[in-house]
Amino acid sequence: MKNTYSPMNQPAEFAQKKCNGFFSISEKLKSKFSASIGSISLLISLFSIAGMGDTWGQSFSYNPWEAKKPAPLPAPASIFEGFWLSGDLHLHSRHSKESTNNPLPKIFAFAESMGMSFICVTDHDNHVQGDVANHTWADPDFKSDSLILLYGAEWTTTRGHGNTFSATPYDHRLFYHVRDQRDTLIGRVKNEMGIHLSANHPSGKDHFGYSYDIINSIEVWNSALWEKNVEAIMIWDDMLSSGRMITGRGGSDAHHGYPDSPEEATKNTPERDFNYIGTPTTWVFASEKSGEAVVDALTNGRVSISVNPKSPRVEFYADLNEDGLMDMMMGDNAHAPGHPVKFRVKLAGTTLLDSTYTIKVIKNGREFETIEAAGKGKEIQVEFSDTPEEIGRTYYRIAVEGTPTPFPEVPNSMGISKNRVGLSNPIYFNFDPEF
Repeated sequence: MKNTYSPMNQPAEFAQKKCNGFFSISEKLKSKFSASIGSISLLISLFSIAGMGDTWGQSFSYNPWEAKKPAPLPAPASIFEGFWLSGDLHLHSRHSKESTNNPLPKIFAFAESMGMSFICVTDHDNHVQGDVANHTWADPDFKSDSLILLYGAEWTTTRGHGNTFSATPYDHRLFYHVRDQRDTLIGRVKNEMGIHLSANHPSGKDHFGYSYDIINSIEVWNSALWEKNVEAIMIWDDMLSSGRMITGRGGSDAHHGYPDSPEEATKNTPERDFNYIGTPTTWVFASEKSGEAVVDALTNGRVSISVNPKSPRVEFYADLNEDGLMDMMMGDNAHAPGHPVKFRVKLAGTTLLDSTYTIKVIKNGREFETIEAAGKGKEIQVEFSDTPEEIGRTYYRIAVEGTPTPFPEVPNSMGISKNRVGLSNPIYFNFDPEF
C-alpha cells in the first residue's frame, strides 16, 4: 500500500512540534503584520479613490499609448516646388527566368514612348542567388537617355516577395542572404544599407510574410487585374489605422513582351495584351528629376497611382489655416488644427468627355463622402471639408472610379481594371513620425 503524507497519519509528537513552530513564527510576524495592515488598507483606499480598481479586484494602470498630440512636427515640404514624374516600380526583364520576350531595350523604349520618367527593373534575386549587380545592372543595355533608372530587385523568399529601391547601386547579395533571419535583424540591415523596402502583392500568392514595421511602402495596386488588389487595400487601411504611415504604390509586375517574330511567341505572350508597363502607373511628386528625389518622394508618400499613363493623375491637398491656399498634400502629416480643414482633389490631365467620375473620400479606412464630377476633356477639381480629431489620429485618402482612359498600347487592360481610375496616398493628422 502506497504511503502518502497526511497530518492524520503522523505521530502526535511530530504534529505538536509543527504546531509549536508555526505559532512561534506567527507571534514574531504578528506585530509586523499589524503595522502593515494599515498601510495596505490605505493603499486600497487610494486605488479606489483614483478609480484604479474594480469590483473584481483588477487594477488599472496608466496607458502610455493613450491617444495624444505628437511632439512638434516638421513643416511639410513645398507643394509647389517640384515635378510630377511617372513610372513603373515592378517589372521583369530577361534576367528573370520566367520572363519572355522582354529585354531591357524593349522595356525602356516602351516606357520612354509613354512619357515616363523613371523605371525600376525588379528581377527575381533568387534566380541569381542575390547577385543582380552582375546580371540586370551589369547588362550593357541597362541604360537610358531619358529615364531615371533605379536600382532594385524582387526580394524572392520563402516568406514572400518584396521590392527594393535605391537611387544608387548597393550590395543586394547581403540583403538576399539575410532573408531567413528575424525581422528585427532584417530591418536593421535594411536601414544600415539605406534602401527602400516595399511589400509586394500582400494578399495574393507569394504575399509579403514579414513584419510591416520593416517596410517603407506597400504595393496596393499590382497589375491591371484589379480584383486581386481588393484585400491589399484592406491590409493597407489596417496598417494606416494602426498609426503606420506606409506609402501605397503600384506596379505592373509585367513579365512578357511581344515577340520579335512568330517563332518566338510563348504560351504567355497573350498576357502582353492585358498587362504591361504602366498598368498601373505610379506618380511621385519629386523635388527634382533625380533618382534620389524619386525614392525620397516614394518614402514620404507624395505618391498617387493611375490605371495607366494616359489616365488622369489624382492629386490631393489640404488647407490647414483657412486662408484659401493649400498648405499640404498627400503624404504630409500635421497637427489637427481644431477647426474644419478644406481638402481639394484634382484629376490632372485629360478626363474623358461625357464621362462621370466618382471621387470617394476614405477617412480612417471607411468611406466618408462621395462626390460625382463630370469629365469635360480637361482636369477636374472638387473640394470638401471635415474636422480631423483634435486628439487621436485621422487620415484621409482618395479613390477614383469611372471609365478608364483607353490604352490601346495594352488593349485589354481596361477590361480587367474594372472601373478603377486612380488612388491617392493619405493626408495625415496627429500621426507620430517615430512610430
